[in-house]
Parts: sequence; C-alpha cells; structure tokens
Amino acid sequence: MPKKKTAGGTPATVALDAADVPFTVHEYTHDPAASSYGAEAAEVLGVPAARVFKTLLAETDGALAVAVVPVSGQLDLKALATALGAKRATMADPAAAERSTGYVLGGISPLGQRKKLRTVIDTSALDHLTVYVSAGKRGMEIELAPADLVRLTNAATWAIGKA
Repeated sequence: MPKKKTAGGTPATVALDAADVPFTVHEYTHDPAASSYGAEAAEVLGVPAARVFKTLLAETDGALAVAVVPVSGQLDLKALATALGAKRATMADPAAAERSTGYVLGGISPLGQRKKLRTVIDTSALDHLTVYVSAGKRGMEIELAPADLVRLTNAATWAIGKA
C-alpha cells in the first residue's frame, strides 16, 4: 500500500506519518443528510461495510475508552466492559468524546487523539488485509493494515461488535 504524506493533515495522518506506517487517505464529499457516517463512507468508497470501522467512545467505571467496530454492526457494551475488566460500559457523552479526542462526532479517529485512552478493536478487523477508519474529519478515511492500527493505538482485540 502506498504511503501518502499528508502536508497539513489531521492529527491521525500526522501520527501515521510520524510512525512511518503505510496508509492511504480516501476523501469524498460528505452529505450532511447521511444518517450514518460509516455507512456513507462504505457506499461512496465502494468498500464492504465490514471493512469500514467506526470509532466510538464509552465510559467504563468512570473512565473513557475507545471502541472500534465495523459500521455494519453495533458495539456490544457488555463485551467492551469485559474486555476492559470493567463492571459496565455506557456510551460516552458526545461532548466529552469530542473534548477528549479533539475530533468532532462523525470524524473521530482512533489515531492521533488528544488523550491516550484504552482502546479495544473488534477482532473482525484482523480478517482483512486493510481496514478503513476515520482520518479525523467527516469525508476522509484512512486505509491501513489492521495490525498497524492495533499497534499504534496499543489496542486490545476482542469480539466487541454485534450484528
């Protein structure tokens, strides 16, 4: 996969450049009327939804955590809590998610976040040669190897997605 240097890129692309990780940026015109950012990305880019992952923030035992799951499904909060050794997990307040990551909803990337948070990536990511995650803004996706995503986010992998 070619490495695309991104002059003036997002924190996510800057982090990938700094780590010397191969990746490709895919940009498209985001439709504000789209009901799902991830499903829109999959459709516009012509990629199976199982390869496009959304980044969600949850609160587990009073701390924020990052969950990365396919856009074709949902986050299993019980499985996330188990993966993190927490009693329970709930979806984070959207404003808290934006403050913590430095990104806006619909453009939250698991890479280059303002604060390092515990991260869990759904094991299905490992089934693909490359996966797509937000590059840090709506209408911009990063394609990279799932092993690089796991390594750069220091993530655990766990079955946290559900259909």
